[in-house]
Amino acid sequence: MSSTLEKTTIFFPEQVVHADDMPWYSPPGWKGVFLKDLIGENQTYGKFSYHLVRVQENCEVPLHSHDTQWEWNAILGGNGTFTLDKKEISVSKGQTLVTPPGVSHIIRAGNRDIVLLAMFVPPLG
Repeated sequence: MSSTLEKTTIFFPEQVVHADDMPWYSPPGWKGVFLKDLIGENQTYGKFSYHLVRVQENCEVPLHSHDTQWEWNAILGGNGTFTLDKKEISVSKGQTLVTPPGVSHIIRAGNRDIVLLAMFVPPLG
């Protein structure tokens, strides 16, 4: 599955960033989960960060929470389930999810990869 955001250009007043030049990485212990940092805290003066996330078919972002960050996720493609504070929600392209600080959550891909855009306020460090 290809996402338009993987090839997008991000414009800042003093900088142009090409998303396809940014590397994918996999957090340790998160099998089948890949992230691409599109906008970091240095570019937003510590206000927010933006990340492209790909979860492979039948894989998951394991249970976790963020102490200080609000997390906003927009589903760009695929399907799966989002568990928010023990409540399971079926998700697919076009849906948006908001997770307050301290709330445990999981993203599970269904029978296809799921791609989402994740924004954190304040940014992930």
